[in-house]
Amino acid sequence: MVTLVNLRAYWRFLVVLYQFFPLIVAYTRDKRKYLLFGGGRRVTTEMRVKRADVLLESLLTLGPTFIKLGQLLSTRPDILPPEYIEVLGSLQDDVPPAPWDESKAVLEAELGPVEEAFDAFDSDPISGASLGQVYVAEYEGEKVAVKVRRPGIEDLVEADLRVIRWSMPLLMRFIGEGRAFSLENLADEFAKTIREEMDYAEEAETLVEIQENFADDDTLVIPEPIPERSDDRVLTMEYLPGTKINDIEALDDRGIDRTELATNLQRIYLQMIVEDGVFHADPHPGNLSVTDDGRIIFYDFGMHGEVDPFVQEKIVEFYIAVANQDVDGILDTLIEMGTLSPNVDRQVMGDVMELAIADARGDDIEQYRVNQILEQVESTIYEFPLRLPRNLALVLRVAGVVEGVCVTLDPEFDFISVATDYLTEEGYREESVQKIIEGVGQQGQKTAQSLFRVPPKLERVLDRADRDNLTLNVRLEDNRGVLDKLAKRLIYGIFLSFGFVSTVIIYALNPENLVAVGAAGAPTGVVALLLWRSFRSRKGIRTTPQFTRQNLKERRRE
Repeated sequence: MVTLVNLRAYWRFLVVLYQFFPLIVAYTRDKRKYLLFGGGRRVTTEMRVKRADVLLESLLTLGPTFIKLGQLLSTRPDILPPEYIEVLGSLQDDVPPAPWDESKAVLEAELGPVEEAFDAFDSDPISGASLGQVYVAEYEGEKVAVKVRRPGIEDLVEADLRVIRWSMPLLMRFIGEGRAFSLENLADEFAKTIREEMDYAEEAETLVEIQENFADDDTLVIPEPIPERSDDRVLTMEYLPGTKINDIEALDDRGIDRTELATNLQRIYLQMIVEDGVFHADPHPGNLSVTDDGRIIFYDFGMHGEVDPFVQEKIVEFYIAVANQDVDGILDTLIEMGTLSPNVDRQVMGDVMELAIADARGDDIEQYRVNQILEQVESTIYEFPLRLPRNLALVLRVAGVVEGVCVTLDPEFDFISVATDYLTEEGYREESVQKIIEGVGQQGQKTAQSLFRVPPKLERVLDRADRDNLTLNVRLEDNRGVLDKLAKRLIYGIFLSFGFVSTVIIYALNPENLVAVGAAGAPTGVVALLLWRSFRSRKGIRTTPQFTRQNLKERRRE
């Protein structure tokens, strides 16, 4: 099986290389105008849009794995320019369904004959995606939804993941160091995510866990799984029909308050991410519906994520800083999370954050101000200093998709206000203020102690200096013997100078006495040789750089 996957991966690598060859040539010419020589060339917006269209067609041609990869890339502004993000945003996970005979074989391999496992089964799928498709059936007199993994998808995905891993060194040649960091994380994240999405047993566990977290919440509905008709490749669950969350006309006809719906959706995700630590990670409109009484139905928990306590704490600090319009606090939090480089231009990023906050609040922004900030960004940070660590990338992706759904429901939706209200109600803002007060108190206590300790010590030091009785003991770490080598060279230099002068004087006084001149010159020659060898020796003074690209990459991997 491993050999077959390898053979398939080699073949797929050639196919992928053929599909992306025009883009590889174009990017190479950006660095060298005539491929092998010449300067670089300027890439215009029109060129990026054309290339993004080529990339879109290539991803569609390459099939399910690369369609999923394109969807993930469409939410990663830290890797792709805005033109690519916009084009890939139209990429839909919508592929022709697999023939019924093939899906039936998967079903019967897991559950036995379809006629015995279910009371009735509709062989026409109600939805199809790159990794699986959903059918409607009857079980014990109730309608159920049956999710079946696409036949043969496992081998194809494993082969494609190897191709992506093999392609990474080539891709690194065309992007900056900051984006390379994010791309490596994305590759690891994508491999983990797509394998989890194919494991329906894990999806069922996540579904149950999130269902329990919202047991007392009547704003959402999660379908109940049916364990006895589920396995690794088949997931049977309660059938819950509803109105698609982006079907505005249908929602209005049912009299559903769209602003309240958007508010509930954001609050649900805030609880998942900030409080529970596990969240539904694919909230596009195809996976969200609305019941007639206004509750949100969640489908497809294959793509899910987890948030560790550190990231949860930093997300809360970020939201609080946004709510307080504390730009410095926002930047500090992003740097602590590893999203922004510590060397970022804080003035430029501060202007960007102020603009983003104003936009999120729906404030009127003068166009000249927008243009001014964009010019600052373009002129100072061509490589935008945004990096997404693996544990944060999926959170930001979800935030972006949820924002799109909320804006569709209510174009005037105020994200900051909803987040602020949620954090206040849950007591996070009070905790933040309490931490600040405790921090200030501790700092004040240390300062007060210093005020009593420092003056007497400082007075003693000044008295000794006034009496010319102040000595300083300096300890130098010299494990490599650098000072010894310098001292030897200094002594050699002094002897060489003395010997040379002595030889010249003897020769000037008695040029015919070559024996005396030789006797004086021989030691001088020996000293000169020793000094020359000390500079030529590979064991001389050398330093080892503590920060190089290679060891930085190694530290980053660790």
